[in-house]
Amino acid sequence: QVQLVESGGGLVQAGGSLRLSCAASGRTFSSYAMGWFRQAPGKEREFVAAIGWNGGLTHYADSVKGRFTISRDNAKNMVYLQMNSLKPEDTAVYYCAQANRGNSDYEADFGSWGQGTQVTVSS
Repeated sequence: QVQLVESGGGLVQAGGSLRLSCAASGRTFSSYAMGWFRQAPGKEREFVAAIGWNGGLTHYADSVKGRFTISRDNAKNMVYLQMNSLKPEDTAVYYCAQANRGNSDYEADFGSWGQGTQVTVSS
């Protein structure tokens, strides 16, 4: 079982940046893909970005390509989401998740979830 704790959310103006962090503990971190998902009020949870076990493969939702960057530090059991050029439509609770395989961007493969961190982008 893995424990995931997100941090770094907050309130930012449109065009600004935030960096989300996710600390993992309890299960071998470096063997599994990690991902970020988000859920806006009244909407379904959606995929944002994922990174393979060694950082060699990354996947992004079309809505964030070119603005968001996912990265990981296996020595520190950390995964990050750098968010630039934020838009009001990026407002959501952002969740860190761990997959049950080394590479995936398929939500059903992600079985472990953090509690989420709120990101609010004002216009």
